[in-house]
Amino acid sequence: MKTSDFYYDLPEELIAQTPLQQRDSSRLLHLDKATGAVSHHQFFDLPSFLKEGDCLIMNDSRVLPARLLGQRLPGGGTCEVLLLIDRGDKVWECLVRPGRKMKAGAKLTFGDGQLTAEVIEELPDGNRLVRFDYEGIFLEVLEALGKMPLPPYITEELLDKERYQTVYSKVVGSAAAPTAGLHFTPELMETIENMGVSIGYVTLHVGLGTFRPVKVESVENHDMHSEYCVISQETADLINKTKANGGRVICVGTTSCRTIESWATEDGTMTASAGWTKIFIYPGYQFKVLDALITNFHLPESTLLMLISALAGKDKIMAAYEEAVAERYRFFSFGDAMMIE
Repeated sequence: MKTSDFYYDLPEELIAQTPLQQRDSSRLLHLDKATGAVSHHQFFDLPSFLKEGDCLIMNDSRVLPARLLGQRLPGGGTCEVLLLIDRGDKVWECLVRPGRKMKAGAKLTFGDGQLTAEVIEELPDGNRLVRFDYEGIFLEVLEALGKMPLPPYITEELLDKERYQTVYSKVVGSAAAPTAGLHFTPELMETIENMGVSIGYVTLHVGLGTFRPVKVESVENHDMHSEYCVISQETADLINKTKANGGRVICVGTTSCRTIESWATEDGTMTASAGWTKIFIYPGYQFKVLDALITNFHLPESTLLMLISALAGKDKIMAAYEEAVAERYRFFSFGDAMMIE
């Protein structure tokens, strides 16, 4: 299986640069994974595809305003630091720019000295370990100084930080939003629950590895990035009960999918778990728990496109994407949605 098998041609003007005014007014492409049949809807039509006894599994991770713009000391040249992983003791693993001038020992300042930092180590993959110094609570400092770490294909400034958060986000730790959930409103969630559809939560802190392209020719040789995820006993019990009663487990987003598939036993039983996952789902994978998926549209040749191809079949996914392009759907983080069932 070649990475190039998952390429498609996307006109640049279809990349959504800004969120819609109303979250659930985005479009929804429905794909029947058994037949390949496609139909077109609005996201607020989602309840018509759900049944009493189903459960939705959502990722409640919240995005850090993890992009810091500052100056290098001495001299005042500009710098950019993107927080990736909290390594403890005020040390974070980060992406930095310009890399050639951010060697070990480089000193940085942000917000007129409200936050200072020093690069303490260069890692083999090019990331840096950076130690920060500040007064007070780090998250409050980030809220004041940090910007949302939007994906590289979004070039428009985001005016409202909350539009890159889901309405149910809770646990701070992601470097990017679990974007399938951006379409939900509190009102839509209430409608769904009133139908007898349960909602459960997992946590997967999205890393920037999500956006890194697959660079190997053979899909099987790709080294998947690690992300930290948690499934509570309450959510594990909900999934087990749903399956036992004949309901469907419908994940909102590939992150929720990867979490439950990481911790399910071979017979599909869920138990409370927490830890790092490197699960790589591509065609040939047999899903243990997931029955259906709500997701955004994904980058060509990406691991996420491979994941949904494992669920519905590559040919059906590529045909659906071709139709989405023809119908002028909006792609990626602030774009439209797709339901595969």
